[in-house]
Amino acid sequence: MLLKSETTDELSPTKMLWIWINGVSYVECTIPKDDGSLVSYVGFRVQHDNARGPMKGGIRYHPEVDPDEVNALAQLMTWKTAVADIPYGGAKGGIGCSPKELSNSELERLTRVFTQKIHDLIGIHTDIPAPDMGTNAQTMAWILDEYSKFHGHSPAVVTGKPIDLGGSLGREAATGRGVVYATEALLAEHGQAIRDLTFVIQGFGNVGSWAARLIHERGGKVIAVSDITGAVKNADGIDIHKLLAHKDKTGSLKDFDGGDSMEPSELLAHECDVLIPCALGGVLKRENAADVKAKFIIEAANHPTDPEADEILSKRGVTILPDIYANSGGVTVSYFEWVQNIQGFMWEEDKVNNELRRYMIRAFHNIKGMCQTHNCNLRMGAFTLGVNRVARATTLRGWEA
Repeated sequence: MLLKSETTDELSPTKMLWIWINGVSYVECTIPKDDGSLVSYVGFRVQHDNARGPMKGGIRYHPEVDPDEVNALAQLMTWKTAVADIPYGGAKGGIGCSPKELSNSELERLTRVFTQKIHDLIGIHTDIPAPDMGTNAQTMAWILDEYSKFHGHSPAVVTGKPIDLGGSLGREAATGRGVVYATEALLAEHGQAIRDLTFVIQGFGNVGSWAARLIHERGGKVIAVSDITGAVKNADGIDIHKLLAHKDKTGSLKDFDGGDSMEPSELLAHECDVLIPCALGGVLKRENAADVKAKFIIEAANHPTDPEADEILSKRGVTILPDIYANSGGVTVSYFEWVQNIQGFMWEEDKVNNELRRYMIRAFHNIKGMCQTHNCNLRMGAFTLGVNRVARATTLRGWEA
């Protein structure tokens, strides 16, 4: 077991700031709760690779946050940023806590203590956190403020910040918008367009709702949508703006008068041209892969298709646009935010969206080129592209063993 510690003094357990075990930096975060009692949480940061630039990755707050899963996601971020051709490596982190059970002031204290413990691990040119499960723009604002106490005002140390603190216009919609740009690039290869096809979207959170809205505005017919509250279908197409208003008002997809309710479990097998899973990983598996009727699958979620399902779907001729590319719009606009912060010059939203479209289309054509060279599918082409870029940077820096 590899073990490293960083302390404020000699190697004193009482003064230990962080401990590094097998590539994961752990910290203990003790805070007073609102009732005066003390509670401790374990936080950690995984830093995978920095051959192509500073590491990048989200921080998640969840009671069952798993270092092994986060380690895998940090590695995925390394390949994802390489595929998108942005100068980052991969990282990820989290705290094992239940954010819904903590007050806003308790969350702030926890975030600030966590930042105090890891401020020497992260940095503008070292490792740049972002929001993830259970965290948001406010969390990033607290990290920015606490980090700045040690290092001076440093807006570029995190992305996904509030606009008033240097966040980028267009960041909220970036992942969903990137999904749509990726879909357009794929369909163009097949001589088709969004306006001519039907879509089913699993997940109606930030990514799914923005993807649905943008597809609807482009004339695509979204015929079924689901989230944890339920599912709705309409063969003539759902009015997405009306559905968004309904969910904003009720907090649920249930009782929407612009479509019929359906079992969420039936959504993945619903007849459509394009299926877009935007929720959890592992939803397409051996048991249900044969039931999928879509011709195209756009992986807006992380790892929604397990290897067995991937093989079944590929043999059936279903074209899968892999997550490592399809949902890279978020990290791409995070890169734009970082660039704006370093320059001290903020972009208009049209510039952000136009640059995102350029990056997504260029990445797709680079993946297709790799597929043609190696006679492989899009997933293998994307991973080959990403790994080759990281390997080339590693070799050029003289890091090879």
